[in-house]
Amino acid sequence: MDTINDFEFKQRKYMPVFPKANGKTTVYIEGYPCEDDEPMSATDFHGEQIAGLYEQFKRYFAINELVHIGIDSFIYYSEGDIRKCVAPDIHIVFGVAKYPLRRSFYTWAEGAAPVAVFEFLSDATARQDRNEKVGVYLNDIGVQEYFIHQPELKKPAEFRGWRLDPSGGIVEMEPDAEGGLFSEALNLYFRWEEQHHTHVRLLRPYLPDGTPITTSLEEHHLREAAQARTEEEIQRRQDAEKFAAAEVQRRKDAESELEKLRTQLANLQRQ
Repeated sequence: MDTINDFEFKQRKYMPVFPKANGKTTVYIEGYPCEDDEPMSATDFHGEQIAGLYEQFKRYFAINELVHIGIDSFIYYSEGDIRKCVAPDIHIVFGVAKYPLRRSFYTWAEGAAPVAVFEFLSDATARQDRNEKVGVYLNDIGVQEYFIHQPELKKPAEFRGWRLDPSGGIVEMEPDAEGGLFSEALNLYFRWEEQHHTHVRLLRPYLPDGTPITTSLEEHHLREAAQARTEEEIQRRQDAEKFAAAEVQRRKDAESELEKLRTQLANLQRQ
């Protein structure tokens, strides 16, 4: 099966179903700061991880206009209190319009909270990410699932996730044998792979059947590889057809030569 078309079929098959939020798309509310003096990512390792996962999410959710994906942008979750604000590395909100892009996300205005939040550990924020942010995201904001991951390969691996149980309590997700976690909210599986050339422990999303969600560069390489295979197959068929035609011609030439010899032999016998 064509891998490109196969992915597009699975993309529609596994896409979560959710209602439209009851709020209004809000680009900016006066009085709520939308930026600070902090850089987007703490290190190149974080930048590589954030950019890659953000692009994979954008590609996967591109077919649904009611999915907002935020990257290192403010989420305000209590109207009138600018202190009630977080800026996760990546967050995903279902039921709200993808466009226009926002300067910040206001949960009360949009009528929705993120379904999933991802934080990538750094020396400055790791303690908060592992502890108080769990309650802030899940209890205070109403996020369904919260994940943390250590992208720097030289540091100990750490990939953890939390969700709310039916009674409203916070439970930590159980990883599988490969250290991966399944997101019920996103209907996606996550596990990391070591990229030694960049020294990044890269967290990646997969469809429930194990199909990886690729970046645009990886998709480009896949299309190039598919095109190369197609061209090779065409060349093999052409070579096979040429060989078959040459074989037919060779047999014809041999039969013609044999007929010529038979004629010559018959003439000699008559003499």
